[in-house]
Amino acid sequence: MPESLTTEYKRRFGKVVVVSLVAFANTDGGVVIVGMEDDEKPCGVDIGPETVQRYVNEIKNATYPQLIPKVLIEKRGGKPVLVFEVGEYPIKPVSYKNRYYRRVHNSNHVMALEEIVDLQQQSLSVSYDACLTHATLTDLDPSLLNRFFERVNSRGRVTLQDDLFTNLAKLKLIRDGKVTIAGNLLFGDPDFTIRIGRFKSEATIIDDIVIKSPLFVAVDEALTFIKKHINLSYSFNGSRERIERWQYPLEALRELVLNAVVHRDYKSPSDIIIKVFDDRITISNPGKLYGRLRVEDLQRNDYVSSLRNRLLAEMFYLIGDIERYGTGFVRIREALADYPGLAVAVEEMGEFFKVELRHAAEQVTEQVTEQVTEQVTEQVTEQVIRLLKVLDRPRTRRELQNILHLQHREHFRSEYLRPALEAGLVAMTNPEKPRAADQKYILTAKGRMFFHGE
Repeated sequence: MPESLTTEYKRRFGKVVVVSLVAFANTDGGVVIVGMEDDEKPCGVDIGPETVQRYVNEIKNATYPQLIPKVLIEKRGGKPVLVFEVGEYPIKPVSYKNRYYRRVHNSNHVMALEEIVDLQQQSLSVSYDACLTHATLTDLDPSLLNRFFERVNSRGRVTLQDDLFTNLAKLKLIRDGKVTIAGNLLFGDPDFTIRIGRFKSEATIIDDIVIKSPLFVAVDEALTFIKKHINLSYSFNGSRERIERWQYPLEALRELVLNAVVHRDYKSPSDIIIKVFDDRITISNPGKLYGRLRVEDLQRNDYVSSLRNRLLAEMFYLIGDIERYGTGFVRIREALADYPGLAVAVEEMGEFFKVELRHAAEQVTEQVTEQVTEQVTEQVTEQVIRLLKVLDRPRTRRELQNILHLQHREHFRSEYLRPALEAGLVAMTNPEKPRAADQKYILTAKGRMFFHGE
């Protein structure tokens, strides 16, 4: 058996053996076999009457909390070896001379301060967002709190009918007169941001926003901005009923944004970064997967969630944004089932967790299309819909850009004006001179019928 997450070979006893035992204790447990080469060939080890006890004492004195491994004497290839075995330690992290290690694949890694804190909180079943801040009840937004309580009560998962202070205490958002980190993040001044950009390429950004709102409203604000920059198709059937279809399923987008907000590492000063491209959306948040959860686990429907911020997760559960713990990626895959060619990919990049939704190349289109059969079906982007809404009278290009708060002329032409003109929804007042200084744009009869259903 080669070296692995739970197995290590050493020629002789020494510091590296103790380090490996500490790393095993901080991870899933494991064995160190002394008297073996790295290639699994036994070389044997000298074992005297006091050898085992001496080694155990050295391990015990060099570790904190003290490790006392199980030690067996075995024969491998006719040669004696020592097998040191430790299980996962119940109270972590364990240190070797004030340094902390964890097992990653088949090697030992020194733990960073953030990892040490996370491991200790996991071990003690303490959630980071349950820690107290210096904020008090007066620092929280009362209107947001009232809206939150209304949503909780309407959802029916718990009933909150006491005064404000008592309700917050019941939810563990306030303790000893102080607001917890979760309470401040949700309803106070979170001092964390979500940065979202609309990109034409990796180096070209055409619109962006920085969201610094309390988390209770930040998720909806993020989704509003994203929706402004993705396509929305409107289909009309024979009864003129309008059917919507977004470029990405909104259920999946909400789940991914919520996942970033709930599971990010709030000990990190880094921001959540969302990038919207023509063919893909990426969402990156500080903080790798928490606890024992691994990227490959998310591909299964039976994965077990591990919560870094339990109170945040509980609050979003109470208002119905989280249906059941540990089912987020299951629901994302279900939402993508109606979108063939749209795939989700997840990865850990350094200390960040990244998710990408990407369309297959052949399915990416930014044109307005028209099909004429027995029924007429129009597919129009959200940008074109926004343009139609403001064309209540003839308007110039500059007027339209100002009303739509668009600074980039070429972006307005390519994403808004040109698709509307090509679809016959909008017309020029002076079509013989497209670049005339007094050129204005109006709704066509087709545009009025599309938008107003006339």
